[in-house]
Amino acid sequence: MSDISELLNIMRRLRNPQTGCPWDIQQTFHSIAPYTVEEAYEVADAIERNDMKELTEELGDLLFQVVFHAQMAEEQGLFGFEDIVTAISEKLIRRHPHVFGDANIISAEEQTNAWEEHKARERRQKDHHSVLAGIAKSLPGLTRAAKLQKRAAKVGFDWEKITPIFDKLAEEADELKAELVQNATWDRIEDEIGDMLFTVVNIARHAQIDPELAIRRANAKFEARFQMVEKAVAEAGENLADLNIDRLEAYWIQAKRNEND
Repeated sequence: MSDISELLNIMRRLRNPQTGCPWDIQQTFHSIAPYTVEEAYEVADAIERNDMKELTEELGDLLFQVVFHAQMAEEQGLFGFEDIVTAISEKLIRRHPHVFGDANIISAEEQTNAWEEHKARERRQKDHHSVLAGIAKSLPGLTRAAKLQKRAAKVGFDWEKITPIFDKLAEEADELKAELVQNATWDRIEDEIGDMLFTVVNIARHAQIDPELAIRRANAKFEARFQMVEKAVAEAGENLADLNIDRLEAYWIQAKRNEND
């Protein structure tokens, strides 16, 4: 049975300047970062498809990313894998005083509130005084929007109910339409589209829906239906590019019906 020491040793050999892999040797924190994000998404994708065999592999790929960053840091005398383990262990113990201490927390909701309080205290200790500090700018846009809104809501900057947000969405849609009609600059149009998306995220958050998972689900649904359209068009002996929007819409409606059968 393999353990983490074997993986750490493999990583050291891959990065060995004399005998290692040329590709691995030339990587940096910045060049590896996109792969780290990609592997996290592939973990989420395997979970969504309930593919446990692939999840095992993807979690291994994600763990390798941690080991890769740790090795590069160790080479520069910054920190090592052991420091990463120590840091997360101390953080988990610190943020779970009801498990490792004498605090009394009896529900998941209480724990969520306590967790946020611990995180806020840690941000203040790091001189991050803004309520919005510490939300990574590299997060996917929808995810970061939800986190920004959630933080602001903690201090009361939020709608009490979901209904008024639909009015706000209609307002943003009207503003976008006006900019398009007036042939506004791309910057103005981009701003208005951003405002609409931000409002949609707010609706999702109030409905307790993860907007990133929702759009991923919508993407998967569109992909499956469009592939059904492609198949139906091919079976009918037609060419997709030759069909007008009315014919394509008819195929699309049939695909939706077949999906629900």
